[in-house]
Amino acid sequence: MTDPADPSPDQAVPSPGCPAHAGAQEEAVALSGLEYQQTPSQLYRTLRREHGAIAPVVLDGGIPAWLVLGYTEVSYVTSHDELFARDSRRWNQWPSIPPDWPLMPFVGYQPSVMFAEGPEHQRRAGVITEALEAIDQFELAHTCREIAEGLIDGFAGSGQAELMSAFAHALPMRAVVRLCGMPADGVDTDDLVRDLRISLDAAEGDDPVAAYVRVMERMQQLVKDKRDHPGSDITSRMLSHPAGLTDEEMVVDLITVIAAAQQPTANWICNTLRLLLTDDRFALNVSGGRLSVGQALNEVLWLDTPTQNFIGRWAVRDTQLGGRHIKAGDCLVLGLAAANTDPQIWPEGHIGPENSAHLSFSNGEHRCPYPAPLLADVIARTAVETLLERLPDVVLAVEPYELKWRPSIWMRGLTALPVSFTPVVQ
Repeated sequence: MTDPADPSPDQAVPSPGCPAHAGAQEEAVALSGLEYQQTPSQLYRTLRREHGAIAPVVLDGGIPAWLVLGYTEVSYVTSHDELFARDSRRWNQWPSIPPDWPLMPFVGYQPSVMFAEGPEHQRRAGVITEALEAIDQFELAHTCREIAEGLIDGFAGSGQAELMSAFAHALPMRAVVRLCGMPADGVDTDDLVRDLRISLDAAEGDDPVAAYVRVMERMQQLVKDKRDHPGSDITSRMLSHPAGLTDEEMVVDLITVIAAAQQPTANWICNTLRLLLTDDRFALNVSGGRLSVGQALNEVLWLDTPTQNFIGRWAVRDTQLGGRHIKAGDCLVLGLAAANTDPQIWPEGHIGPENSAHLSFSNGEHRCPYPAPLLADVIARTAVETLLERLPDVVLAVEPYELKWRPSIWMRGLTALPVSFTPVVQ
């Protein structure tokens, strides 16, 4: 494998000292717009052709950053914490960023596992890992099937449904709050999920910072409740861990666990259902038994991963990456979707569905902690399998081109997935 610190011969990236680099920020691409919402893969191809594996971009408010597009380069960045670290306090752009910046929930430093480094990160990640390892995957599958059956019962008799809200979002939400020891139903839980969505994937008119404050308040109450009345759940196990997390540490790490489990899994379910309903090859391979639902889900992670981009890493010192001069404190956005579809890693333009070397759960020490990806797979696989078993003739209720993606550069998910089917009499 080539060293990503050196430009590949076919990348046509100018040398670090040439004038093209001096004006790199002037030619930076805004991470926004309709291209990102509807056809990001085309935009990634354009960026890769024009800029190589590392593209200069601007975030909300004209804040400069680098978008890492190459599979090799993303793998390199996430594997070298000594060069590209997670503590956002290193960012050289903080003087230009207002307190109500829309991306503050992503980058504002907190004493959480997300921003911890070295031994502290190992301590915090270890608590989460052990809390998740105690989950029985067979019991989780049974719980998810029970939830899925109940959700389907709610709309099966009508012959139509909007699966994004009534199924894909609702199922992982109910599963994860139950795992954390919260009631699976109720206004409080619904409000939490809504605020999580706003804080991590705000639509026009939303206030992500205020939503995040409400999420923190709800988690503070949950931690207090579980200290007083522990149970067999993730929160109680984290509280009783010998590492002795403080309430502040518990709150921010619980938010990380719930946010990582709910929205990406919901979009994973919906993106898979969309392919099944719009792609004849995909649907026939699944219905004909040539592709299991698990393999189909894995293929979606390669082609249409829920987490498109992740912010980020911050350069510890001046360094080179993909022919670019990265300055100390520069922000790097991990282009997970672009890396997964990097033509340099697709032999003959196709990767088999059994290949799980995608970067959808990131890579390196800060990847999703084991066994979180396995638990997400159980939730998503059970959701898709149950829906197909209960509603075998489900079809898309609109033309494929009418489906709309959420206006987000971070998450890849539909605003709605309307379907119709033969009504099922209960």
